[in-house]
Amino acid sequence: PMIKAVGFTGSLRGGKAIMEYVQTREEPIPVFAEMGSINPVFILPEAMKERTEAIATGLAGSINLGVGQFCTNPGIAFIQDDDQGKEFSNLLAAKINETPATTMLTAGIKSAYDSGLGYLHSHAESLAKGLEEDSANQAVSNVFQTSIDNFLTDEGLSEEVFGPASVLVSYTRKEDLLKAARELSGHLTATVHATEADIAEHQELFEILTQKVGRVVLNGFPTGVEVCPSMVHGGPYPATSAPQSTSVGTNAIKRFV
Repeated sequence: PMIKAVGFTGSLRGGKAIMEYVQTREEPIPVFAEMGSINPVFILPEAMKERTEAIATGLAGSINLGVGQFCTNPGIAFIQDDDQGKEFSNLLAAKINETPATTMLTAGIKSAYDSGLGYLHSHAESLAKGLEEDSANQAVSNVFQTSIDNFLTDEGLSEEVFGPASVLVSYTRKEDLLKAARELSGHLTATVHATEADIAEHQELFEILTQKVGRVVLNGFPTGVEVCPSMVHGGPYPATSAPQSTSVGTNAIKRFV
């Protein structure tokens, strides 16, 4: 049968393979591929002070939603390296430590998740680990921590680990946070927890993120997607192969016309 378009959700390697394949055909074929996203979360200082426990609870839920098998799963979170940040880390760790293992969709997904965890264990410090179980394809929730200097020099920490895992990145200077934001590749979402004072103090961060992601979430969590006219569920390459498009929301109909 004649193929008119290709839709794909998976990995960067898989998406590139599909694009290479369609480029060899005589008739061009549109490819709408989601290929990977770490969906960074930025927790700014004043919001952290006001809502430490609420943000920790929400982030733990977002990490574990659907056993982490969401393209908008939060793979990394930036927090300030201070007493409030340490309290947040402890609260998040406590919630992750009591999270039961849950079954992933396939053995292949579980194997890829374990491989990603192996990299994180050797390049970051383990902060928390959920409860283990011996049943097949059971994924254990994990959270790691590292410094922003390590994050900026280790490209592997910017790679998606598809499953219930996330990395906390601690910073002390706003300049380093902005540098990390500038060096992000394309992602589906970026989340910012901020007060009005934080927003005024971090205008440059928002300006950077609008060029890096398809959707900026304010005081929410990236795993929430609403089907509505304003929804943009897409993002710059390599998050997707079609940055001008969206797979959810009214504008998604344009893929078919």
